[in-house]
Amino acid sequence: MPILLKLQKILLKHFMDLRWHSIVLAIAFYVVFSWLLLSLSGEQALVANTDYFYWIMVTASTVGYGDLSPTTPAGKATVAFFVIPFGLGLFGLAVGRLAAFISFQWRKGIQGLKHLDYDNHILVIGWNGNRTLHLLQLLLREREYSHDDRKIALCVRAEMENPLPDQIGFVKVTSFTNDSDMQRAALERASCIIIDNPDDDITMTTALYCYNKNPNAHTIAYFKNEQLSSILRSHCPNVECTPSVAVEMLAKSAVDPGSSALHHQLLAVDEGMTQYSVKYPTNAAATTVGQLFQWFKQQHAATLIGISHNGPGTMTLNPPLADAINPGSTIYYIADERINDIDWSDANRSPAYV
Repeated sequence: MPILLKLQKILLKHFMDLRWHSIVLAIAFYVVFSWLLLSLSGEQALVANTDYFYWIMVTASTVGYGDLSPTTPAGKATVAFFVIPFGLGLFGLAVGRLAAFISFQWRKGIQGLKHLDYDNHILVIGWNGNRTLHLLQLLLREREYSHDDRKIALCVRAEMENPLPDQIGFVKVTSFTNDSDMQRAALERASCIIIDNPDDDITMTTALYCYNKNPNAHTIAYFKNEQLSSILRSHCPNVECTPSVAVEMLAKSAVDPGSSALHHQLLAVDEGMTQYSVKYPTNAAATTVGQLFQWFKQQHAATLIGISHNGPGTMTLNPPLADAINPGSTIYYIADERINDIDWSDANRSPAYV
């Protein structure tokens, strides 16, 4: 018995260094060799049918239900000195390896080392502490309140772990312009890219890189310096640049008290009236602002506030009621919640507001 235990320890020591295919081969050898030993021991009831695989798993894991068991002296010796000792070792090794593999893969995801298998997702690039965390929470809340099922991913250079591991994808890179790193974030398959870094220069280079790799994505870049956003727009007209409006908000609130609360409600998802947008279908007939203004107000208690015919640069706020709304235009409105599944044929039958 001590010799067998010593042999078992030696074998297990070597098994710890085995790869998965070697472990599978060792388990297969164990199952087949156990079957041969039991056959030679006269245990025909154990090896005669498919119950053998059930019995070997139950025995190797030491569960031992007792519904099947060896009956011959040789069979009992085989089970006592080979099937159970080696089976228990292999079973523990396989389970331990599997648990370690799952834990390793989970840790890779937490640490941002995995390759994201995402498509048509929202990719946030950069980390600004609580500001970025709040942005992610707002995106998750927007997704919850709408029919948008796009996944959300965060790509950072900072030494950190996934701040929302059960809710978003996470990738840590050495550079936002490194091809192999950004491929792990599925940059070229993202439908929306949000770039927000403490350094405007990094935001600029990252935006140019992203536009080159994925020009069809809706790219949004945040700048503290308005001049840099103007330069980026001249090179990448489809990139939506968002400047800092903190100073403007202070001045507006000083002249028009309550403006900061008003703008907060327009931006909040779960508090008061919020600003949303919707695409006017490309297969719908052209209509007017007055027609949709009346319908939005009557049917959804919503207020149409702006239209854009060809991207954010062509936006018109508070448009005249006679202005046309062409197929493919973007309509901006204020409502208590996002309006989904709009019946545009019904909207076009509504009398125009004049």
